[in-house]
Amino acid sequence: MSRCVALLVAAPASRQGKTTLTAALARLHRRQGRHVQVFKCGPDFLDPHWHQLASGQPVYQLDLWINGEPDVRARLHHAAQHNDILLIEGVMGLYDGQPSAADIARLLGIPVLCIVSAAAMAGTFGALAHGLQHYPATDGSALPWAGVIANHVGSARHAQMLADSVPDGSFWGHLPRDAGFALPERHLGLVPAQELADADQRLDAVADALARTRLGQLPWSADAGSPSWQDWAVDFADPQLPAAPPLLQGQTIAIARDAALCFVYQANLDTLQAMGAELRFFSPLADEPLPACDALWLPGGYPELHADTLARATRTRDSVAAHIAAGKPVWAECGGMLLLMESVTLKDGSRHPLWGLLPGSVALQPRLVALGSQQLDWGHGVLRGHTFHYSRCDTPLPVLAYSTRPDRTEPVEALYGQGSVLASYYHAWFASCPQATATLFRSKT
Repeated sequence: MSRCVALLVAAPASRQGKTTLTAALARLHRRQGRHVQVFKCGPDFLDPHWHQLASGQPVYQLDLWINGEPDVRARLHHAAQHNDILLIEGVMGLYDGQPSAADIARLLGIPVLCIVSAAAMAGTFGALAHGLQHYPATDGSALPWAGVIANHVGSARHAQMLADSVPDGSFWGHLPRDAGFALPERHLGLVPAQELADADQRLDAVADALARTRLGQLPWSADAGSPSWQDWAVDFADPQLPAAPPLLQGQTIAIARDAALCFVYQANLDTLQAMGAELRFFSPLADEPLPACDALWLPGGYPELHADTLARATRTRDSVAAHIAAGKPVWAECGGMLLLMESVTLKDGSRHPLWGLLPGSVALQPRLVALGSQQLDWGHGVLRGHTFHYSRCDTPLPVLAYSTRPDRTEPVEALYGQGSVLASYYHAWFASCPQATATLFRSKT
């Protein structure tokens, strides 16, 4: 059993400020000399970039279906052994999804701190806070509750009205309505922190604002009966998971990693290494050649934003072409698959050539095309994951299998195959099935 202070940061909906508050809390505690580890509910690639910058530590995803409960418990137990505080950012609204962030909080006894956008709101703030805390669970269990904090507050008077609407002492302060606190977004979500020269300054600014709140001034420990962060300490049990099988022992995997291909779970890297693989990284945007390797992973990202630069990356392209010609495995995931196609058409109608190593083209759409948890089985075990993309692919590639949703059987995302290349819009969670993961990176000859 490991004991550690832990909070789950939630909200009544998206765009309330969960990522901002979570990152600000991480930065504030780190500045005070504490070890902070941040987790993200659901299969999110982008928010973790900000949390890693704020905390200085890798960020891991928690999803009771994709990971499975034992994996979730194991990650939190391990983190609790090495940190002073664990912060978990929820997904969408507190009760959204099956399972939801509230389900994780109830299952593990983690107190929930909700941030609520109070723009154009006063007394109703208290009613909303009350509902978030007391919304009934199907099993009748109570939600562990830390309290609520207001966002987008216009004045001191506005803040006082909000505080007065929460009479039980669980109002922890407010963040002012200040555009400088906003984290910029694009079509798939937040802009990764490493793309902004002032990312650290943004985090410090909101951490400064948080430090002026009742929450920010709460003592780390206090005399018995006085509120402190220790009131939110949680015991995390060890599920004692078996070690990953060494199915990739002696294999070297090259992984593209830069601003164009940045959708990589730290947990996936850990899984590959636990299975015995050596990882080598390279940047297509920098036109770096493929390092010596047995297999290649082209993860998702934003290749459409860098299409012209990637099209000129002939040294990288030619080395990938040689890798494919040699019959070495390639796993091309979402944006990585897009990069291998002949062209991409952007929302403005402009067409841009890509690497042309797979037949077909991709077109960006004005709206989200696919989103949700899925599983993929092509005869090597069931691999869990998700999909999230704004483009459509038109290709003659043969389809080896389709992913399916957890509770349905109709096909969703195609798994394409050509020679040694496997490609799909589907994002895989490698730890969910090491046997299937090894198949992605092992030679078929």
